[in-house]
Amino acid sequence: MKGKDFLDTNIFVYSFDKKEPGKQARSRDLIREALNQGGCVSWQVVQEFANVAFKGFQVPFESDMLREYLDSVLLPLCALFPDKDFYKEAVGVQWETRFSWYDSLIVTAAVKLGCTTLFSEDLQHGRIFRGLTIIDPFR
Repeated sequence: MKGKDFLDTNIFVYSFDKKEPGKQARSRDLIREALNQGGCVSWQVVQEFANVAFKGFQVPFESDMLREYLDSVLLPLCALFPDKDFYKEAVGVQWETRFSWYDSLIVTAAVKLGCTTLFSEDLQHGRIFRGLTIIDPFR
């Protein structure tokens, strides 16, 4: 990682996906690098991951599993909790980028945290917005 990196929810979800071994390995590498080199996520990534872990995994997480993952991975990376101004800024980001509301929240968080890279499979690979480069790590 060259600058501060933000990891989108799909990175964490793929780290548990045995059906996609290449994506699983790449995701685990990104998470390990983020934990060792100051990567970050926002509250939204924590919430989205918990929802998928409880409802979307083939073998859903139990509460103690999520607590352990929160303590060891997600909360150490979680660097942004929103305030009123955050939402106002996200409205502007949504208007400028035409991303969905939830993707705009992710982009806004990454920009506010001063990240240089946003790793996400869901957004426009290579797009640069306010100094933030969106990278699909699975391309």
